[in-house]
Amino acid sequence: MSAGAFVFLDGQLLKADKASVSVNNRSFRYGDGCFETMKVVKGKLVLSKFHMERLFTTLHRLQFDLPGYFTAEYLEDWVIKLVEKNQQQKLARIRLMVFRGDGGLYDPVNHFPHCLIQTWSLQPAQQAWNENGLVTDIYRDAVKAVDSFSSLKHNNYLPYAMAALWVKRQQLNEAILLNPSGNLADATIHNVWIMQGGVLKTPALSEGAVDGVMRRYLLEQFQRAGLPVETSSISLEMLEQADGLFFTNSIHGIRWARSCGNTQYSAHRLQELFQDFVAPLWR
Repeated sequence: MSAGAFVFLDGQLLKADKASVSVNNRSFRYGDGCFETMKVVKGKLVLSKFHMERLFTTLHRLQFDLPGYFTAEYLEDWVIKLVEKNQQQKLARIRLMVFRGDGGLYDPVNHFPHCLIQTWSLQPAQQAWNENGLVTDIYRDAVKAVDSFSSLKHNNYLPYAMAALWVKRQQLNEAILLNPSGNLADATIHNVWIMQGGVLKTPALSEGAVDGVMRRYLLEQFQRAGLPVETSSISLEMLEQADGLFFTNSIHGIRWARSCGNTQYSAHRLQELFQDFVAPLWR
């Protein structure tokens, strides 16, 4: 996956090595900001409506003062211009980050939404069904908070970053984080789901899960198709007894897991879900 030579920063397309932010930046100091990870396929931003709704909901929750021009259309236009500049419009991963500028903890200079957009090329194989299944486990050195900010994709990412380092050391593919009650919250870069007795279950937002765009899309699609689906608490006991385990995000759609710790899972029916609900998004 190669990074684009150009980035977008506050209204300009710049060479990536020429873009910079201040050492006094509040996002660098405190994680004061948020981001969206999105996918462009054949020059179109996939699930753009859901991404922009979540982004602007988050910006209001984080008390940014948005200028009149700072709209979903403005950001989508710059995303497409950037992937074209980087010649990645066929298939690309996008990271759009919004952050506050300089200032101390109690005295930000202002609440203007600075914006950085980066792109990376993707290979077609990265949007295919993962035949081998992910090898996963529970990460126990961090607990996912459950509060009014836990569903947001904010820049304070330390628990996930430490879990990702642990995943590498343990030679895993993903790790699940638990909430203070010991129930499933989400994973380092995914929402987590189980299939139990034919019912598709994912942790409720009240369990500390990030409000994932692919999660939202699939909940709507599953319900529309008449599939039994629940957002609820998922205990470790339920995870061990589940028939299937899978993960969702905006880049890969659905990825099944063949194991979590010592528990093995089947891919039964999961590939059908991928083909029926995710694959059409990539066409």
